[in-house]
Amino acid sequence: MATTVFKSLTDTTFDSVEGYRQAGEKADSPQLKQALQQRCNQRESTLRQMNAELERQGDGLVTTGSMTGEAHQMWQSISSAFESDDEAAAERVEEGEDYIKGKFEEALEGNQLEAQERAVVEQAYNEICEGERFGDMIAQQYD
Repeated sequence: MATTVFKSLTDTTFDSVEGYRQAGEKADSPQLKQALQQRCNQRESTLRQMNAELERQGDGLVTTGSMTGEAHQMWQSISSAFESDDEAAAERVEEGEDYIKGKFEEALEGNQLEAQERAVVEQAYNEICEGERFGDMIAQQYD
């Protein structure tokens, strides 16, 4: 059985995939739509790696949103921001990426992950950092 921390990170990763997907559907700018789709694809790859670890441990895959906690609300606010303008959306994506990066950093700084989980989280963290840099970039671009 996976640790609670690992399951929570996987839930947050799923929520971020959904946030990117919804944001991409609602974005006005074709360039932003394309960039968000690319990030969504990369985040889906990270989710697949995390789900593979859950499966290895005999747990069920994360295939639906957590519908609880701050992560879901954060990504919902990101996607709803695209209903107004790209600038607001870019700011929300940046906030969401800061949130998920902080959550991964907290897990890596703690000692609640099993060795194999830690290895998966460390690998996923690299992509999460790319997402955080993307959030910063689009926030500057659409500011």
